[in-house]
Amino acid sequence: MQTDSNASVTIPAPILARLEITDVLTRYTRAIDTGEWDLLDQVFTPDAEIDYTETGGIADRFEVVKAWLGENLPIFPQRQHLLGQVSVELSETGEEAQVAAYFYNPMVLPTGDGRGMVVEFGGIYHHAMVRTPAGWRSRRLHEQLVWKRGL
Repeated sequence: MQTDSNASVTIPAPILARLEITDVLTRYTRAIDTGEWDLLDQVFTPDAEIDYTETGGIADRFEVVKAWLGENLPIFPQRQHLLGQVSVELSETGEEAQVAAYFYNPMVLPTGDGRGMVVEFGGIYHHAMVRTPAGWRSRRLHEQLVWKRGL
């Protein structure tokens, strides 16, 4: 399909919100997988609550969890997320959203023999998101474990 370079396309607000929220989810998984912990500042509100207890982590405020991630996830030097089945339920005002995203997260735990052991987690990320002046951010994340393998 050809378009006129002078033409303007207007994306309906609910579709734009879904695209922006999907970008936040991608930014989150990239930050976790690459260890770029400061990128999480573009994912969560400063007062966000995060709960990783079902997968063996902690539940606390964002800054505490961010520091915990930086100290603990490097024991898995190789991490890779895959997200799917993203559900976005926008509020009536379009300023808040309940988001659920299925995840598959294999990680490699070094075993000392050079081979490593693959540890896999599958579950659902549940985010309560809010539109801020800086864009969509998660103010609450609950990581629901559905299954795991390797531990």
